[in-house]
Amino acid sequence: MKYSNELLLEILTALPDRVFVLTESGRYAMTIGGTDTRYYHSGALLLDLTLHDVMPANKADWFLDEIRQALQDQRPRIILYSLGDSEVKGLEGEPGPREELWFEGSIRPLATLLDGERTVIWVARNITESRRLRLKLEKQAELDQLTGTYNRHKLMELLRGQLSEFHRYKHPFSLILLDVDHFKTFNDRFGHLIGDQVLRCVAEHCAAGLREHDMLCRFGGEEFVIVLPHTCGSEAIPLAERLRDRIEQLDLTASAGTPCTLSISAGISTCRSNDLEVEALLQRADEALYQAKGLGRNRVVAYL
Repeated sequence: MKYSNELLLEILTALPDRVFVLTESGRYAMTIGGTDTRYYHSGALLLDLTLHDVMPANKADWFLDEIRQALQDQRPRIILYSLGDSEVKGLEGEPGPREELWFEGSIRPLATLLDGERTVIWVARNITESRRLRLKLEKQAELDQLTGTYNRHKLMELLRGQLSEFHRYKHPFSLILLDVDHFKTFNDRFGHLIGDQVLRCVAEHCAAGLREHDMLCRFGGEEFVIVLPHTCGSEAIPLAERLRDRIEQLDLTASAGTPCTLSISAGISTCRSNDLEVEALLQRADEALYQAKGLGRNRVVAYL
């Protein structure tokens, strides 16, 4: 069955994803489909321009490498890449999305030569929304649902990363293990809903007192761990004291319905050259925390 050129052109134009025919030198020979301006910009302005005409040299070079690799192998290639409207010249004022976009590029060699050049067909599928959703789900998997801090699984990942960096580059790091004093009594007296508010409040005020690169994690129950990159023990102590003081200044009367304050105890440990597992650091911090509780709570003890 034969089809008219008009019908074939209509079908190609209706393709949901943007399709380019690119030559080996990086010239845009043809662009079709992808007309939904929610996901794509117009490709008409690219015709007969080259990759280097319209985008930064490093990105154009990378695209060319992918084209030439597909032609050399004579097999399809699938790549992931980002591209913002600000990276492509000529899109100013053109309809289309303005945020950074992510694409899955499918590159397939063609048998036809154009002006003596080998060519590929490049299908650019916009995957920005699915990528954003995946990143959101991955982020949620790292967080404690109650407090919004990193969870225990993420904590262990962070500690292993810091331990590896310590042994490779000798960058010091410390951790603070803190515990909300008498939390069980507080829970029994005011109920679990108020107890949950307390944990969220502690997490919020601790996070506000940390440096940008410090990482707050919920260890379990009423215990939190703070990972302190590039920090030796003597630097961790005043930081922990500031956090202890912040929590001591909290007034929970409005939530509890009666005059109520909080305190925390904290144990500090610092990475040592003979630490091969993160559990050793956590064990020393736990011993320091136990000592802080034995000395009357509401205090900081360092096991250095």
